[in-house]
Amino acid sequence: MTNVLFISLDTVRADVAYSGKMPGIESLRRRGTTFRQAVSSAPLTPISHASVFTGLQPAGHGIRHLLREQLSKDVTTFAERLRAAGYSTGAVVSCPGLNKWYGMDRGFDFYDDEIPRLPDGSDPLTVGDVKMRGLALKRAPLVVDRACEWLSGQQGPFFLFAHFFDAHWPYEPPEDVGVAVDNPYEGEVAYSDHYLQQLFRRIEEMGHSLEDLLVVCFSDHGEDLAGWYPNDHSGALGHPYEEGHGCLLFDTTQHVPLLFSGPGVPGGTEIGAQVRLVDIAPTMLDLLGLEGLDCDGRTLVEFFTAGGGPSRPAYSETYYPEERRADGQYPDLLPLAAVRFSDDADRHKVIWHIGSDRVETYDLLRDPHERCAEPLTERPHAPGER
Repeated sequence: MTNVLFISLDTVRADVAYSGKMPGIESLRRRGTTFRQAVSSAPLTPISHASVFTGLQPAGHGIRHLLREQLSKDVTTFAERLRAAGYSTGAVVSCPGLNKWYGMDRGFDFYDDEIPRLPDGSDPLTVGDVKMRGLALKRAPLVVDRACEWLSGQQGPFFLFAHFFDAHWPYEPPEDVGVAVDNPYEGEVAYSDHYLQQLFRRIEEMGHSLEDLLVVCFSDHGEDLAGWYPNDHSGALGHPYEEGHGCLLFDTTQHVPLLFSGPGVPGGTEIGAQVRLVDIAPTMLDLLGLEGLDCDGRTLVEFFTAGGGPSRPAYSETYYPEERRADGQYPDLLPLAAVRFSDDADRHKVIWHIGSDRVETYDLLRDPHERCAEPLTERPHAPGER
């Protein structure tokens, strides 16, 4: 049975991940396959991770807000599938959004979700501000130590989930890891990447070859830095309520890194076709020869065995604006749904403002920074509308 290492680099933008600056990510890219056009289901940690673990869009797994819902009781996670197949399953997570309360521990024998309280002593799980929740985290060195401590006690096949939250606000990298970066956010990404490399080294020191290990590395969503990058939209750029991520569905937060390496995955390969994070679960189970899930995602194995496949329409949503406007500052803020289409000749996105007649469409080839919404001759129905 193939051992599995599952890596979540929380809050990492695709352009930064693929900038060539991060040695750990680059080593994975050399060993495996990079999906250059992967799309997240939601710009919030619990919602996006629930889609990853179940292969379901938010309406299917039940988590659609930051603080309101838990994983539906009647859905199956791929951690449950692996445990049933005889894997030891362990996770070390590092932020409020993956607390056991959400149900993301389902299928894990070991689930370390310990994090500190906020500086004022409050429980971060009760705080609805995604920015403030970033002050309660388990730093990367501790993630690596606890993950390796658990792994050192395992004898049979294992599934290890390691979650790094360092790239989240407040962008204060604890140390210089010797990577040339353009801003503190990139410094935090480089810090996570440095400890990702340490995790790889320590796993090898335990006698596990990285070539024989199925590795999946992704980010749940990106980050809008209010002008540090040309495709930012938050703050003074027109969306003052967007605190890094959560309220918008531009590529700034929805275009994410996704990499596979290990048995059955070709090395040094890049895929330009559009795929989704909901495709991860069925792909992993397919590669491992295990029973699939009843889900919205589809296996990506055709990209490994046949050298390619068609692009897949990608759905995203955010209902966080309903929570964000609860403080009374932004009474007109509405939830959003989007569908992103991409192929060799066309790449565009449609964004619906749920509860109004406002619809935006963007030609992502001519307007990659999503600055100019194009007029529609006929308003299309939003996903789920009748």
